[in-house]
Amino acid sequence: MRIHAIQTGRVLVKRAQISGRGRGLWRQLQPVLSRQWADWSPTFAWAIEHPEGVIVVDTGAAAHLKSPPRWHPYFQLAVRFDIEPEQEAGPQLKKLGIGPRDVRTVVLTHLHVDHDGGLAHFPHSRVLADGNETARTAGIKGALLGYLPKRWPQWFDPEPIAWQPVPYGRFSHSARLTGAGDVIAIPTPGHTPNHLSVVVRDGDAQIVLAGDASYLDSTMLAGAVDGISPDENVARRTLADIRALCAQHPSVYLPSHDPNSADRLRRRDTVTTAEPPQMRNAATWPPSATIVAPVM
Repeated sequence: MRIHAIQTGRVLVKRAQISGRGRGLWRQLQPVLSRQWADWSPTFAWAIEHPEGVIVVDTGAAAHLKSPPRWHPYFQLAVRFDIEPEQEAGPQLKKLGIGPRDVRTVVLTHLHVDHDGGLAHFPHSRVLADGNETARTAGIKGALLGYLPKRWPQWFDPEPIAWQPVPYGRFSHSARLTGAGDVIAIPTPGHTPNHLSVVVRDGDAQIVLAGDASYLDSTMLAGAVDGISPDENVARRTLADIRALCAQHPSVYLPSHDPNSADRLRRRDTVTTAEPPQMRNAATWPPSATIVAPVM
């Protein structure tokens, strides 16, 4: 198997979104109210070249996000996108020799715009998402929560993840995404109530495609809840469960917006073998390469 880290442009958010400040509603308001921006960070999608077919985890951002809705305070005050059409997931996969019909399955960790923005490039794929996450996008409430379903392709009708009562680490449920059982979805609620992550097993090691379970490996290790999670207790429990999972098996932990994720994948730096990460100053994040194709 090979895993490709595909950077679909960059995103700019507030420091208070990466690591929440305060508690409760005050914490959730800070990504909008704060004036302290972080530096630009990458938005990664992931492509797994598996013997059973290519699996894409998240479809990344798309150029249409450069024109966000004017009526929504979050999109006007708390986030900026920088992406050109050639940086979207589809064109980048094509450069790797992976065409739309080669992608058997698309798995969405959640339905925020920078994770499902590239859906239009995958009209022939089976698309999986948590059923409750999909339901949460409906109506005016969904739009206020930051979901923009009107930007989805008309054909978009995701198949609910078939969760099974099969524990994986401290996670009570899981879902096998391959017949071989080496690509597994686990529920990682927090950033959204029905957020999920994808684990790729490679012998005794595992690669954790974490989505936005945390923005950085260091915030995961520190148990620092982000500024978006609606329930900080749920998010904190998930981060603890991820740490326990990483303690059980050598784990390469890859959040979608961590500027070091692509390099960490290429070097196979695990949580247990890498140097202890320090809390990085978000304002000094370096930009990452446009596309990286490490060998797993």
